[in-house]
Amino acid sequence: MYQLRISAVMGVLMLLAACVTINVYFPAAAAEKAADQIIDKVWGPEGGEAEPVAPDSVAPQTHYTPSTVDRLLAAFIRDAQAAANIDISSPAIQAINQRMADRHKNIEKYYDNGAIGLTNDGFITVRDAKSVSLRDRNNVNAWVTEENQDRRDLYSAIASANGHPEWEADIQATFASRWIQRAKKGWWYQDSKGKWLQK
Repeated sequence: MYQLRISAVMGVLMLLAACVTINVYFPAAAAEKAADQIIDKVWGPEGGEAEPVAPDSVAPQTHYTPSTVDRLLAAFIRDAQAAANIDISSPAIQAINQRMADRHKNIEKYYDNGAIGLTNDGFITVRDAKSVSLRDRNNVNAWVTEENQDRRDLYSAIASANGHPEWEADIQATFASRWIQRAKKGWWYQDSKGKWLQK
């Protein structure tokens, strides 16, 4: 009976380890938090509201003495969660952020009037060229090109800075969602099928 209990505990531990490994492999929640921090730096805190986070439900308190297995499992999960972090502090990332923030001062009004829209793949595009005066079109096109290059470089730099270049597509997908979710009311964005919608 004792051996059966040990086998069951080991099976549960292996299952939990597999789940934690998947979460640590690409820490989606940490990536969203990192994306929101960068978006705040680029667009400013007025760029858009973060989604409210639902409070954690509180489990009823029980009184027991944790077993060795409980303590080991708790330590393992705690260490895995601590490792699930996205570092956005590298000089390369900071330089990209600053360029994007400086550029945003020039292009924000084109988000506001609908000339520029957010694409569903984490970039921007000129959505309505008629909303840009002829004398400004070259500048706007250049800013869009520069912005997209910086976004491409940003996604790559974050993946590389965290030692996982293979995360680049996941980072890009996370940012694609967060740019749209954090966009100001009235800005245009593409849905998953490429249809233009206004917030």
